[in-house]
Amino acid sequence: MTTVTNQNAKTKQMKSFLLVVFSTIVFMPWMGHSRTIEADTTKTVYQSDELVITQLTEHVYVHTTFFDSETFGRVPCNGMVVAHQNEAIIFDTPTDDSSSAELIQWISQNLQANIKAVIPTHFHEDCVGGLKEFEKHQIPSYANQKTITLAKKRKFNVPTHGFKDSLTLTLGDQRVYAMFLGEGHTKDNIIGYFPGDQIMFGGCLIKALQASEGNLEDANVKEWSETVEKVKNKYPAVKTVIPGHGEVGDKALLDYTIQLFDQY
Repeated sequence: MTTVTNQNAKTKQMKSFLLVVFSTIVFMPWMGHSRTIEADTTKTVYQSDELVITQLTEHVYVHTTFFDSETFGRVPCNGMVVAHQNEAIIFDTPTDDSSSAELIQWISQNLQANIKAVIPTHFHEDCVGGLKEFEKHQIPSYANQKTITLAKKRKFNVPTHGFKDSLTLTLGDQRVYAMFLGEGHTKDNIIGYFPGDQIMFGGCLIKALQASEGNLEDANVKEWSETVEKVKNKYPAVKTVIPGHGEVGDKALLDYTIQLFDQY
């Protein structure tokens, strides 16, 4: 009887072990998906030494260029392209004119789209560094009025058209929004939102998962968490969030940023 009992116990243990392994295999992809965009949902469609373009959806792309910082070294900097019905809007310029020229050429040739506007999300060089190339192509630039003021003060490239709190532009039958909801990384930082695909460009206001606080030279750390709370409440339907630096994710990036600066 003892032998039979031991065998039954071992059989039950083995079944339990296999159940745990099976559950881990089945649910692991869903665990990852809740925190970040799966690799097979994105596609690199262009890559050179200075510019990487990644497609997220039929209409939305991330453009990534690089900024050499004395403090943080060579930093990848994200921007967003929204394209629909042969028109495009860009959030943040690449970091320099040559990379901007690459991006403009790629959109023109590969998407066959007319660029209606470029929208820097704040006044730092990783957002306006390539602005002159857009001016050369007579592409209008729009920014928070505070961005224009601060860019002039720092002698950075200055966007042409200003708005106070929000801007709405159209791409065919779709709308694209730019919104100022408070201070954080800078006094002027805005976010971009494309409701058609429920994608947000958070810019440097939003941190990638596990990112550090980063450059706080012009930050308002006391209001940062509150501002992101406003962003989260304003756009509850958002599914994908693009940070200014680092990996694309979902709403978990908003929660992470809130937690990161909640100590202040």
